[in-house]
Amino acid sequence: MHSVLIAAAEEAAAHTNELPFSPVVFGVGAFVGLTAMLLFTFAFRSVGTRH
Repeated sequence: MHSVLIAAAEEAAAHTNELPFSPVVFGVGAFVGLTAMLLFTFAFRSVGTRH
């Protein structure tokens, strides 16, 4: 029983979790998302002064 658990642990340690995309894709996605939120916020910059 112990040898099975040890073998499973060694196999799990050797097989690390890999990202589904390249790290560059995550960086570009974050940059695009944050830029979109910035532009959305910038579009409503003068709403308070209209009334």
